[in-house]
Amino acid sequence: MTKYLFSLLLAGFLMVTSCVEETNPEFDQKSFTKIYDNNLYTIDYFPIDMVQTEDGGYLILGGRRLEDSNFTGIYLMKADKDGNFVKDIEVDESFVNPIAQLAFVNNNYYFFCMDPLTLQAQLGQTDANMENVNISATSGELYYPSAMQVDGNNFVLLSYNHLTKQSVLAVVNTSGVSSQSKAFTIGAGDQVEEPIINHFLRTGRQYPFEAGRIPGGLYYFNGFYNYTFSLVFTDLVQDDPRGVVQGIQDDGGFSAVKPLTATKFAAARFNFGDNYILPNTILNTTGTSSSVDLGGNTFPELEQNAKVKILRTVLKAKNVLVYGSNTRSKQIGLYFYDEATGAFLSSKYLGFSNPFEIAQVISTTDGGLAVCGTTYLAGRFPRICIIKIDAADIKGF
Repeated sequence: MTKYLFSLLLAGFLMVTSCVEETNPEFDQKSFTKIYDNNLYTIDYFPIDMVQTEDGGYLILGGRRLEDSNFTGIYLMKADKDGNFVKDIEVDESFVNPIAQLAFVNNNYYFFCMDPLTLQAQLGQTDANMENVNISATSGELYYPSAMQVDGNNFVLLSYNHLTKQSVLAVVNTSGVSSQSKAFTIGAGDQVEEPIINHFLRTGRQYPFEAGRIPGGLYYFNGFYNYTFSLVFTDLVQDDPRGVVQGIQDDGGFSAVKPLTATKFAAARFNFGDNYILPNTILNTTGTSSSVDLGGNTFPELEQNAKVKILRTVLKAKNVLVYGSNTRSKQIGLYFYDEATGAFLSSKYLGFSNPFEIAQVISTTDGGLAVCGTTYLAGRFPRICIIKIDAADIKGF
């Protein structure tokens, strides 16, 4: 794997502010809000994914605006267990378009990005302290990486082949070698491709691409297939999908999906701007159906076509589904559901004074939650933030 040099930002530029006044160190680890500010107002960083490292700290994969490219640059940041800034790296502009998931496999952290010239998918690797960052090309015709999820020691990668106009789902190992892949047409015509390219250039809507596998079962991707943003199930053997849950062109479909069993899912969907939450729904993985017919709990308090994150976790000894999204009031909303029944348990709203937007919600080793997101200082300067939540602060269970 080829090693590249990266530029390390001076820590002196960064100032961390917190809304937590309590000085008890144990309390600070359980609950805090940290905003990572700097005095360079032209800098534009935004978080994409976050994981908790083995030392209790937090590793953030983010993007950054580039002056000389239409694509997004790569940004990495480390915070300690109390959320205090430790280190950050601006990855060389030879690599762009970082995507979630930031994955922990065999004591290393992996993410996918791409070469801005060839558009080939690249696999990045680093350690918990970001001492080394290595990036190398993947094998096969994998362009425009869109979404990734870990499956054992492999990655399930969704990408877009701009040459054949196909969504490609592949299994890639930690060396970047693809062992299986299948391609599915998005449909003919430039109008079908336009929203996809605008997504990558960040000049248009950001679509909720996803990829993964039902544990021990079918693979799936949430992306464009046959003119429509759809949830597609495949065994990576047959040329045709095993199952498709169709959306409505690019105006309807799933905004998030999480398999619970072979056919039971936690999901969220959008339909012409409206949002619906489905914490306990059965999907047809071997036939054709429509997301419109699934109904769901409508959430008018969420912004139009809201970004949604779903976390399966255990809180207060209960198996819980945590839905995270953005509200019209510019807060981050967390909604808690009983995984077994889909019953609503509680909600919690994060954010104060400035607008807040979610990037990811994760479980923490102490049984709580951590949310990574963006806040806008003075309503205009985007800054990365981490909000740590103690399970004791979540009411209504």
